[in-house]
Amino acid sequence: MKIGVIGVPMDLGQKRRGVDMGPTAIRIAMLIERLSALGHDVTDFGNIQGPDRSTARPGNEKLRYLDEVLKVCGSIADKVSLCVSHHMFPLVIGGDQTVSIGTLAGLAPHGTRRGIIWIDAHADFNTEHTTPSGNVHGMALSAILGYGTRKLSYFRRACPKALEENTVIIGCRSIDEKEQELLADSRITVYTMKEVDEIGIGHVIDEAVQIAGKGVNDIHVSFDIDVLDPREAPGTGTPVPGGLTYREAHLVMEDLHEAGKVSSAELVEVNPILDTGNHTAEIAVELLESLMGKKIFRQRK
Repeated sequence: MKIGVIGVPMDLGQKRRGVDMGPTAIRIAMLIERLSALGHDVTDFGNIQGPDRSTARPGNEKLRYLDEVLKVCGSIADKVSLCVSHHMFPLVIGGDQTVSIGTLAGLAPHGTRRGIIWIDAHADFNTEHTTPSGNVHGMALSAILGYGTRKLSYFRRACPKALEENTVIIGCRSIDEKEQELLADSRITVYTMKEVDEIGIGHVIDEAVQIAGKGVNDIHVSFDIDVLDPREAPGTGTPVPGGLTYREAHLVMEDLHEAGKVSSAELVEVNPILDTGNHTAEIAVELLESLMGKKIFRQRK
């Protein structure tokens, strides 16, 4: 596989500093070398540059830093689209979850009939009318699927940028009150940690792949590292207790690889300031290795 790695040191979508260092931490954990060792042809496009909170102005408190976020997302979209044009698998490393708006905007010119598997402790389905914080990273999925202010939902003109009925959220356990109402009225399939506990992560990911892949050839995977339990991955800005274990997360990524329909991905919200010894970035790289085909054991044929 040809893989294009795009780093996005975005920290404008939320309020805790440090997530802009995520791409560097993930590279220090040898992402490029380890994906190359799997036999992939990996091109590192470096980092998308843009404003940070030291210079940017918050603006509307219900859509904090929106204009600056969209400037960066425009650059992400251009680079992602370039990857697809060159038959590369776009792999975006954040940075906060707002980078996914840019990723999907870059995929949209090449088709919007795609599913999404959103692996996250949060639903990220707020709009400016439901958000209690004004953090745009909590609006990423709603914007991608055409909800909320037109600046977000119609970003780069494609609206929606994927199929709502082919969108699946896995692992969420923190959903704002008004966000719950919006999500319940949508066509998104949600597997909270309750469903993971009840039926097991294997059944969850099997069903998720069937739903996301129904009638389409492409699935986009968005993996927020906070879906893991904070005891497993402490280096993230919005930790929520009771998340996936290390092995559950690997099973998800292994099964996604085996499904054969994942054509783009991002991994976000690694915050090395809150980490110990780059542990969370190391886990992030190991999970991406599983998504890209690393196996515990290869049976001889």
